[in-house]
Amino acid sequence: MNASPANQPSSLEPEVLRRAPVAIFGWGVSGKAAGALLDRLDCPSIAYDEREGDRARRTFGPAEAREHHLVIYSPGFASDHPWLKVARAGGCRCIGELEFAFHFWEGEIIAVTGTNGKTTLAEFLTFLLKREGKDAVAVGNNGYPLSRLAVRAEHSRVTAVCEISSFQAESLEQFRADVLFWTNFSETHLDRYAAPRDYFLAKWRLIELLRQPNLYLSADVAVAARDFGYDVPGIASIVDCEPPLNWTLPENSAFAARSQRRNLQLVRAYWKDRGASESALLEAAGHFGIREHRLQRIAAIDGVSFWNDSKATNFAAALGALENFDHAVIWIGGGENRGGDIAAFARALAPRVRGAFLVGETGEAMCDHLAGHGVPARVRASVPEAVASAWEMSGPNDAVLFSPGFSSHDSFRNYIERGICFKNAVLGLKSESTLD
Repeated sequence: MNASPANQPSSLEPEVLRRAPVAIFGWGVSGKAAGALLDRLDCPSIAYDEREGDRARRTFGPAEAREHHLVIYSPGFASDHPWLKVARAGGCRCIGELEFAFHFWEGEIIAVTGTNGKTTLAEFLTFLLKREGKDAVAVGNNGYPLSRLAVRAEHSRVTAVCEISSFQAESLEQFRADVLFWTNFSETHLDRYAAPRDYFLAKWRLIELLRQPNLYLSADVAVAARDFGYDVPGIASIVDCEPPLNWTLPENSAFAARSQRRNLQLVRAYWKDRGASESALLEAAGHFGIREHRLQRIAAIDGVSFWNDSKATNFAAALGALENFDHAVIWIGGGENRGGDIAAFARALAPRVRGAFLVGETGEAMCDHLAGHGVPARVRASVPEAVASAWEMSGPNDAVLFSPGFSSHDSFRNYIERGICFKNAVLGLKSESTLD
């Protein structure tokens, strides 16, 4: 983030914040949480959002910039957003919602980042700590902002398990985590970052700001650091997650999936360093159920299983989901292009799928690439149409996997809405087959 102009207030003390209304960019989940925290601090604020809103102004220019000293912005605002440029030119200090909330947070922070698996890992760490009797809450990129938790009157004894995306990490200045987990690294978000190195450095910021020597990295993160010319600190525990842990876990455990067991190995290293019982960790992993839209078996129809992995919004996540099947699947994928090598993605997919139905913005390109590798592939206008076509292609013991590999934002508000669409299509198909 750009250096703060000399006339900006250096302190976020409430008495300083009360001198002028605080501008909030983005009146969504994080913006409203920041607004609620400002209300608790008795600090005035004005919200700005380009979309229609119940409170937000829709334009921001030099005149508006002169009304403010501080801007708090949502993760969706890239650092070069025109409003942020205008605000900085007008002398405003601009910080992200996570950075703002940190200044009013008194408890421990466990940070979790990575290309894939960070939500599951953050939720599991929260689950694990609660089983120990600790007050822990999963916050951050999971849709529950740290600002919302900081509103609580007493939080000094609460552990915030904070899932942090690159969009949140890139602008951090003083945020400090007590523990940091970095699950993995692969290219994504190249619609926002000029190159994979820039995406990597956004997350590397968390290492530079780490408060205590508690750092757990997967081996591929260490390899990426070396490739980009960075030395992993000697404090790091570098965990080789290949092969995944060979623990016996029930089918309904989130860690029954091979791809998720890699994340469990990071927790295992942390757990051992704390001197905690490995049997307690194994028991907790067995009781930690599969979350919605994360490689979730929706139904079996005449021997064909349907799997919802709508949260797979990048190439690595979709390829990781495919690792969990011992035979080629019928794949449903596609969505908004965030950059990356689509041809290489299709090449990696081809040996693992025996048919594919594509939707969304990238449907045509993926269809062409897969067909070039001999995979029967067709574009469909919607997810329900793709489900119907996959059912027609399927036979006994087949698996139909919805693991898109792309963002949902070309057709849906988020991956949850997309997953619900897939789930409803499958359940509708199941209902029809029962009536036949």
